[in-house]
Amino acid sequence: MKKLGILVGSLREGSYSKKAANVIAKQLENDFEISFIDIRNLEFYDEDLEQEGKVPAEWTKFRDEVREMEAFLFVTPEYNRSVPAALKNALDVGSRPYGSSVWDGKPGAIVSTSTGAIGGFGANHHLRQSMTFLNVYMMQQPEIYLGDSSACFTDDGKIVERTEKYLNNFSEAFKAWVNKFN
Repeated sequence: MKKLGILVGSLREGSYSKKAANVIAKQLENDFEISFIDIRNLEFYDEDLEQEGKVPAEWTKFRDEVREMEAFLFVTPEYNRSVPAALKNALDVGSRPYGSSVWDGKPGAIVSTSTGAIGGFGANHHLRQSMTFLNVYMMQQPEIYLGDSSACFTDDGKIVERTEKYLNNFSEAFKAWVNKFN
C-alpha cells in the first residue's frame, strides 16, 4: 500500500478543509496508508537555521515524515486569494536545504475550500504554481473547488450527499493518478 501524506492548510480544528480532508481520507483508506502531516508547530523557515546544531527539531521531524510519503493531497482554504502562511511555510521547510527537497518527483493533488462562491480558486492555483516548481506531479482533472463550504456539511458536521459524491469522484481519479507512478 502506498503512503499518502495529507496536508491541511487550515489550522482551525473545525475547518471545512479538515472536514473535507477527513471525508477523502475515509474514501481512500482501503487503498493508501494515510498520514495527516501536522504543520502547526513548524517554525518559519529561516535559512540562517540551516546549520548543524541550529536546525529546529520540528523541521527535521517534518522532513523525515514527508520524505517517507509516496503521494500528497493538499486540502486548503483560501486566505486573501492565496494559500495560508502555515501551508506555504511547510512547503518552504520541506524544500530546503537546496537540492534536498522532500517533495521532489511525487504525485499530488489539491482540494481547495472557501465559504465564497469561487471555492478557493486563488489558493488552488497559487499552490499548484508552487508544486510545479517543487516538481510534484499534480493531477490536472478533476479540479476540486469546494465553494460555499458551509453548505457542504450539515450543522452537526456531516457531509451532505451531493458533496460526498463529488469528493468520491475526485478520490477515484486520485487513486488512478497515483497508481500511474511507481
